[in-house]
Amino acid sequence: MPLFAISDLHLSFGTDKPMDIFGEGWSGYTNKLSENWKRTVGPDDHVIIPGDISWAMNLKEAYADFAFIESLPGKKIISKGNHDYYWTTAAKLNRFIDENGFGSISFMHNNGFVIENIAICGTRGWKSPGDKDFSDEDNKVYRRELQRLEASLKETLKYDPGIDIVAALHYPPFNARREPTEFVGIMKKYGVKTCIYGHLHSEGIRGRVEGIVDGIDYRLVSADHLLFMPMKLN
Repeated sequence: MPLFAISDLHLSFGTDKPMDIFGEGWSGYTNKLSENWKRTVGPDDHVIIPGDISWAMNLKEAYADFAFIESLPGKKIISKGNHDYYWTTAAKLNRFIDENGFGSISFMHNNGFVIENIAICGTRGWKSPGDKDFSDEDNKVYRRELQRLEASLKETLKYDPGIDIVAALHYPPFNARREPTEFVGIMKKYGVKTCIYGHLHSEGIRGRVEGIVDGIDYRLVSADHLLFMPMKLN
């Protein structure tokens, strides 16, 4: 079962948010993404999209972006990023995809998935302690996200505790000094093999952590970093 990942699609078919203002690499990015995706991903493959899917402010505005994702091959597992303002309760998200016939899309929201021999768990994550301007309010969100990651892992692994695990985060589980955060401790506790994350763009990509560190394979899957080509994970 081929498994792919790509984050930070930043779609805006239903809103006016051009991405080329962030650099020439974003020029025509939706066409690049569509062409690369269709060339790479098969109808029975799975693609994890960990956050920053759409600039829409609500589900009505997000319709065109999700229609675009639905038109692409494969089954998609979507989790939340910091710019997914349309994000709401699991019940409303699931009703949205059901009512619009988006049958290839599933949301990872306080849950997880088991696909053949791989467990897929995750959460958004947040800013890291030690980063600039990390506030008391940030710490509250950070703590809540730690709980959500552990809940996702527990929920999924109760069905098969010996399965290989991919953890999908939006924020990197390292601070700006590349020091591991408590998300890494939780992943180690549950035996995560692979951690994918996004959020980093432009100059931020230079600070990424990739490769195997203390037994976990870290991969940055931001769309612009991947040149809008879904990354094969297995």
